[in-house]
Amino acid sequence: MENPTRKWGTFAICTLLAIVPNIDLTALNQAIPRLSADLDPSATQILWIADAYGFALAGLLVTMGGVGDRIGHKRLLLIGTAVFAAASVVTAYAPSAELLIAARALLGVAGATLMPSCLSLIRRVFTEPKQRTMAVGVFTGAAGLAVGLGPVVSGALLDHFWWGSVFLINVPLMAVALVAGALVLPGALVLPGAHGRAASGRMDLPSVPLSVAGVLGLVYAVKEAAAHGVDEPRVPVAAALGAAALAAFMVRQTRVAEPLIDVRLFRVPAFSGSVVTNMFAMFTLVAQSLIFSLLFQLALGWSPLRAGLAGLPGALGAMIGGAALAPPLISLLGRARSVAIGMAVSACAFASFLTIGLDTSYLAMVPMILVSGLGMGLALTVTSDTVLASVPRERSGAASAISETATELGGALGMAVLGSVLNAVYRDSLELPAGVPAPAASAARDSLTGAVQAAAALPGRLGEQVAGAARAAFVDGMHAALLCSAGLAALVAVFALATLRDVPKVIEDAEAPAEAPVHEWKK
Repeated sequence: MENPTRKWGTFAICTLLAIVPNIDLTALNQAIPRLSADLDPSATQILWIADAYGFALAGLLVTMGGVGDRIGHKRLLLIGTAVFAAASVVTAYAPSAELLIAARALLGVAGATLMPSCLSLIRRVFTEPKQRTMAVGVFTGAAGLAVGLGPVVSGALLDHFWWGSVFLINVPLMAVALVAGALVLPGALVLPGAHGRAASGRMDLPSVPLSVAGVLGLVYAVKEAAAHGVDEPRVPVAAALGAAALAAFMVRQTRVAEPLIDVRLFRVPAFSGSVVTNMFAMFTLVAQSLIFSLLFQLALGWSPLRAGLAGLPGALGAMIGGAALAPPLISLLGRARSVAIGMAVSACAFASFLTIGLDTSYLAMVPMILVSGLGMGLALTVTSDTVLASVPRERSGAASAISETATELGGALGMAVLGSVLNAVYRDSLELPAGVPAPAASAARDSLTGAVQAAAALPGRLGEQVAGAARAAFVDGMHAALLCSAGLAALVAVFALATLRDVPKVIEDAEAPAEAPVHEWKK
């Protein structure tokens, strides 16, 4: 398709559909105090309100990628957009915690249709490699910018409206995307069946619960380990069940006539190398965003709105790295070196965060945050573009879903592992003053959040000492976690150089023969 209006219209619609769900991810955190006062959920229900969206999203990405390849990504995207809008209304007006959890899960189901479909449509309309890379860079950067905008948008809404307004704002945006998508998005391009004929559209239904159970088992195990430690009995059980389900899923994909995903994708070095790089890059990145949120709000005492605005330079850097730097660097240096440079720049930026303390001015932090985002934006744009370009267009939905699932797992692992490093160093470094009551001391040793809350209930001078000690210990823990991020980012740079070294600068846009081996796809 060469129609410029349709091409850029498709890009605009897909970018809008990346922004809205990502704003939702962080907007919820601001709304929880208000909805807790209104709905009176239990502590467990609050956790499920926060996690239901992410669990449904991660568990269904692979399934929805396969569905889109079969029925067409335009159709799936429009269905998902309509469901997301309807679920947003239910979420906004949920009269109970139970219904709110169910609505959040439904939002996750709809969200799982959006990212693979958007990337597949971008892959389809942008056939010129440099334009496609630029489009992927802006798309990725916009999604990252939306995460930072979540607290800003929700803070502004909550100043004037009730908690449901942070979800209700999705409806007009999704309505615009739905109408525009029906008029602008390209029609069906579906997975071919045997001997080049159209696929039957049938799905291997037993593969669906296997993929969901596998991904959710691992994600749940990681989250439980982060919250309660690896000694929590549910952690090994969930991890074992998830690993077994994923193993059964992969074996089944090699034996059925119409698998949910084509496991031959993993034999393509450009694809498998990019997916693994994405996963571990996200490992280093996600924990950093959480750490800085805690630093700004709890250690420095900033409002959520101010903290949200403070993180925006990182998203801006990611957009610059992806849209402006990735295309020319691929042409000049190749994909492996471009990814390695991006990860090396991020590693240096993470290392520079070790100079940040409680008295560091925000202006001194801005260049570090901007550069870390720039490096990550460069690396993730090149790997995401490589995932899309290294497989035929009719398999791009499944390929995008696999990459997104790996990214979700990497983020969860990063949060768990680096969060554990931070907490361990925090507890080891915390030196409480004499005279702190045992309950307050226990709360302070648990986390910075607990320390700030405990300090508020203590007499003035003692409370200030407890809060000061906790903030200093948090900075020590933050430095340890960021040092681990820097080291891992450097290792990912080396990994990318090794695994992507033979990937060409320009990957030919070829169609796959229906039953041809993977190594013939790009001949």
